[in-house]
Amino acid sequence: MEVLINKMHILKSIRKLILIKETWKDIAKEGMAEYIKYLYKTVRKFFGEAIVVTQEVDDIIASPVVKESIINNADCKILFDQRKYMNKFDSIQALLGLTEKEKSQVLSINMANSPSRKYKEVWIGLGGVQSAVYATEVSLEEYYTYTTEETEKLELFRLAEKLGGSLELAIKQLAKSKRND
Repeated sequence: MEVLINKMHILKSIRKLILIKETWKDIAKEGMAEYIKYLYKTVRKFFGEAIVVTQEVDDIIASPVVKESIINNADCKILFDQRKYMNKFDSIQALLGLTEKEKSQVLSINMANSPSRKYKEVWIGLGGVQSAVYATEVSLEEYYTYTTEETEKLELFRLAEKLGGSLELAIKQLAKSKRND
């Protein structure tokens, strides 16, 4: 944390970014919540960006320390499938300041995907100026590189072990075999 703050002040014309994954863990700690609030209020002044990643909107909105600073200072909002929040999306809409059109876009995510393609949809809103739903599709190699699905990871690691420990070869071979299925 200290390194980023120092770099913010020293590296004047260089873009800086801090991405905090699994934010729910950090927000639960009061000191870290205050730090995240500080980042969102100051990082843009130093040609930087702060990004938080969490699986549930509730992780952010449940923290009174972080909620307002993130929502008020984040021009770009990215939301994935929100179907499990369908019944309480009105409060999320109000909190994020989404228009009715943006709400409709978000709630349409992954509702009519083409069965002939493997992709997921994502909604990106840029400060109330522009918003749209985009399909994101990756190659099988990319998919197996980043999957967090445990059964797939285990299959990949077992194959890598058979191939002398090479994850790269295992990814290529697994992707090829899945294409042929």
